[in-house]
Amino acid sequence: MDPLPKAPPDAERHARARALDPATLPADPLAAFRSWFEDAGRVTPEDPNAMALATADASGRPSVRMVLMKAFDASGFQFFSNYESRKADELATNPCAALLFHWPPMHRQVRIEGAVERTDAATSRAYFLSRPVGSRLSAIASPQSRVIADRASLEQRLRELVADPAHPERECPAHWGGYRLVPDTFEFWQAGNHRLHDRVRYRREAGGWMRERLAP
Repeated sequence: MDPLPKAPPDAERHARARALDPATLPADPLAAFRSWFEDAGRVTPEDPNAMALATADASGRPSVRMVLMKAFDASGFQFFSNYESRKADELATNPCAALLFHWPPMHRQVRIEGAVERTDAATSRAYFLSRPVGSRLSAIASPQSRVIADRASLEQRLRELVADPAHPERECPAHWGGYRLVPDTFEFWQAGNHRLHDRVRYRREAGGWMRERLAP
């Protein structure tokens, strides 16, 4: 194996890090996430909503990919996909997932776990039609996660859709739509000096949320 480049000293990497006190975080993890997410939007304005989405098949074999979180509120975190993709197959079999938001300039990340459900058709349609036409047609043209002969056939399918402005598939197709992850666990991580990082976990319980510190 080739050696990795030497990392900068901890003091340099985390010079701006401040200790994270669980008592300073809101009792509601969604409020804590909103605060960190807004901070990320100011510091990293390009795709602060990018997140790793981890799923697993029936045997427990995991897979992960980057997707964009499109909305969040008390009901959960929304993202959209092709319902015939690998992630969709895995969520149909094992409807649980984990999300990871990583904001390197802030030395912070948030991990979220929970059950996943589909959004209703109206929500899926409204978001689909809000996308640029090119994005909508690309979603229709691509049989996501399926083996294809070549890129040329995919581009030809897109050209056919573009050439027919009355094509009925300009509407949201049945095989495309939204998902909502309903959190039962949040973990807020912040880098600390000498790799003595801070981790604060929220767990959903019958009476609300339990907040606790974890060892790094």
